[in-house]
Amino acid sequence: MNYQEILIEGSKILKLNNIKSFNLDSELILSSTLKIGRSNIILNLERKIKKNEKRNFFNLIARRKKNEPIAYITGYKDFWKNKFKVNSDVLIPRPDSETLVEQVLNEISINSKKKILDIGTGSGCIIISILNERKKCIGDGIDISKNAIKLAKYNAKIQHLKNRIKFFNTNIDNFHLGKYDFIVSNPPYIKFSEINGLDRDVRCYEPKIALSGGIDGLSKIKLVVSKSSNLIKKSGKLFLEVGSTQAREVIKILQIYGFYNNKVIKDLGKKNRCIISTKM
Repeated sequence: MNYQEILIEGSKILKLNNIKSFNLDSELILSSTLKIGRSNIILNLERKIKKNEKRNFFNLIARRKKNEPIAYITGYKDFWKNKFKVNSDVLIPRPDSETLVEQVLNEISINSKKKILDIGTGSGCIIISILNERKKCIGDGIDISKNAIKLAKYNAKIQHLKNRIKFFNTNIDNFHLGKYDFIVSNPPYIKFSEINGLDRDVRCYEPKIALSGGIDGLSKIKLVVSKSSNLIKKSGKLFLEVGSTQAREVIKILQIYGFYNNKVIKDLGKKNRCIISTKM
């Protein structure tokens, strides 16, 4: 069996199991199996596949046909300009969250020295992406999940940032380390009642603790905002990712805790996604 034949067979299995991106996923799984880029596969479609590679490929296809996210299967996800290691302990980085990174970078000049906090850091993709672009900034990331922090530390290490970023396994209520110029957060903001309506890839595999924002979807946002009001410097900026219908309610919460000049930013799909606020 050559590369082309096994790709076709993988695609057929995924299509029969209602995986929408069956062709792309088959390519990504073969790429991960062979540890080569997709372009190398396309250029060598007639190359024979080894028995152990064939076995590994179909084992991964079997996982994907059950709707396990492709990022968990391959172990990596592209975000901003880099590849991040991910697993089922963290939320999979999404293109919408790149809006958050972009807005932070817009507020920091190349040579600025800012101290940045990432609340609910997960894989570390947001704070790491920011520090990669702004070489004179330093940062901290916190997360309630011990395994998430372990993964974030790994991602920082392989991107040569371990000397500019520290990670803490702690609840936000117990974090009292200094004052920050900028705070960034992508908190859980999905209503509890809406979790079961999410795609199976998400609701069955991604960590509920990183998805559920409580009954109204705002409980974790309120916690982040209230704690940020004590951790941020005067005139410091808070960058929040929120649900597309939550902006008005979140702005009310921000104002209660002394954050004003609120600006709502849309994501790539033209939906409200990010709120930038200034501490007065």
